[in-house]
Amino acid sequence: MRKRRPKKGMRVTPRAFDGLVDRALASIPERFGPYLENTVVVTEERPSREALARMAIGPGESLYGMYEGTPLTERGAQEPLAPDRIVIYRGPLVEDFGDDADRIAEQVRITVLHEIGHHFGLDEDALENFE
Repeated sequence: MRKRRPKKGMRVTPRAFDGLVDRALASIPERFGPYLENTVVVTEERPSREALARMAIGPGESLYGMYEGTPLTERGAQEPLAPDRIVIYRGPLVEDFGDDADRIAEQVRITVLHEIGHHFGLDEDALENFE
């Protein structure tokens, strides 16, 4: 998920940020749990240069999260050996939304759900309808 970078935000500690991600994950209805069993959600400070290039993120844009794996809609009968991975990037989210506790909590939730949407096979156009 990417957005234009508007301004610098306040300080949100890594621990507080992880709590926002945990709260977003806890908001997902239980019925989706079995579909997320082989999915790891991690937080990182910033995307790598390689990730920015792979996602075609240009100057002035932000990458808030990334799904790495095979969407459920594209899998065969065999389960993947390695877990799918969702990365939520703390730095860009704090810079763009950290000036307000409610705004950053909501954007972290949107980002987590957006990346889970990719896990379920939704593309960017379909996900824009949910934001």
